[in-house]
Amino acid sequence: MPSRPNPPSPLHTLADDRPSLALTLLLTAAAGGMGWGIRGQYGHESGAMIAGALVALVIGLLFCKRFSSLSTARMVALAAVGASFGGAMTYGQTVGLTHDAELVGNWAALRWGMLGLAIKGGVWIGFAGLLMGMGLGGKRYGALEILLLFFALSAVHLAGLYLLNEPFEPAQRRLPAVYFSGDWRWFPDKADLEPRRECWGGYLLALIALWGYVAAVKRDAVARNVALFAVVFGAIGFPLGQSIQAYHAWNAADFKQGWLGTVEPYMNWWNAMETVFGMTMGFGLGLGAWLNRRRLAPPAEDEVELSPPAEAVLLAVHASAVAVWNFAYFPPLDRLADQTFVMGLLPLALTVSGRYAAYFIALPIVALPICGKTLRELSYYHAEISPALGWMAIVVAPLAVTAVVAAGLAQGGRRGQSGASFARWSLLLSSWLYFWLNFGFFRFPWPWQEPTARSPSALVFSICLLLLTLASLAYGNGSQRRLPSARSGGVTRTGAR
Repeated sequence: MPSRPNPPSPLHTLADDRPSLALTLLLTAAAGGMGWGIRGQYGHESGAMIAGALVALVIGLLFCKRFSSLSTARMVALAAVGASFGGAMTYGQTVGLTHDAELVGNWAALRWGMLGLAIKGGVWIGFAGLLMGMGLGGKRYGALEILLLFFALSAVHLAGLYLLNEPFEPAQRRLPAVYFSGDWRWFPDKADLEPRRECWGGYLLALIALWGYVAAVKRDAVARNVALFAVVFGAIGFPLGQSIQAYHAWNAADFKQGWLGTVEPYMNWWNAMETVFGMTMGFGLGLGAWLNRRRLAPPAEDEVELSPPAEAVLLAVHASAVAVWNFAYFPPLDRLADQTFVMGLLPLALTVSGRYAAYFIALPIVALPICGKTLRELSYYHAEISPALGWMAIVVAPLAVTAVVAAGLAQGGRRGQSGASFARWSLLLSSWLYFWLNFGFFRFPWPWQEPTARSPSALVFSICLLLLTLASLAYGNGSQRRLPSARSGGVTRTGAR
């Protein structure tokens, strides 16, 4: 008798490029919550790329079965780079306006701080959603176009700084008219106040300009629409997450007794804020993608403009710049990196023009600073792991694995594997890698050991990891079919192969 085929899993029954809304929101929120919560340990730009990549990989898993592997890898790399842009904005003192001890009970400071967080959150996630959408709408963005566009955005950014973030002369107590960090308006008697230079105005104007370009010039409906959801949920998510931390500060007495007093010693309220922000932003990006699911389309061709040798050299240059920027002191590069759009020019141009760059940016290059910062924390700032073991286990092995997987997925893409297949394996690898690196950063808070302030976040990340793993294994089980052919084209498509 012929054997019966195994029944599809509950998740796989949804897999026909039409995932349910509930599944989409659950998984993108889990990816965003874990990614942004982990980001808090690793810093602004490089840490934010984790969340951008994880949410985009979930989108690729759910919606990109009909995309090529390369077009999906490009979408993920664009989202990761886009998430990094807002990391240059200062927000620590903005958060402080809502919960600093001196301001508890000051409703005007609370409202002003929350407004600042809404603006900064909307701008930050807006870039991630806009660039992710540029990889989902079927429009072609060439390398020269990206270079010219982001050079222009750099000029718009400077204009925004001049219009909205100047003057900045703390010695004379001259600050911008609209200023969301600590100033003498809130701390009139604080002699040692150190206001921080803000740059949200530059990024706000640049985001508006980029949105106008994709909407009016490129007529990219997906990028236009997903960006709006990203802005709205970024603007909701940052204040929503901070409201938890502010409530704790404003109601300190409630956390000295009862069940709240029991959990208080084990809570990291700052990380709770970040995780809720991440869940909200992931929810918004997922909602934007789902509502625009009928518009999602791969480009007509996966055009390749760079030869492999040129691509390899430029990737090496970018990886070196990332390593030096994060782990060395080199003033010329630091000055360049302060202009975030200029720093993003090379990875963005490589992503849209190369055959392999998107895979390597999405995997080993996003992982590079995270591995390095984990090593620095555990082997140099604190001698908990020997440097020799740390280098091998925390840096060399993960980067080697991600590089090998990136190369293998690129070759699979050339053989016709789908975008969902790329997303499946990349999501599995990335989610487990960042979870374990962060788990080490948390000093391995195993559930059978005495709880620490890291334990609640570790538990939440574990649940998110479980959801992402199950989705990759079950939903992605049908993503292995090959596309009819691996499309390529462009100026140097023959040589670039």
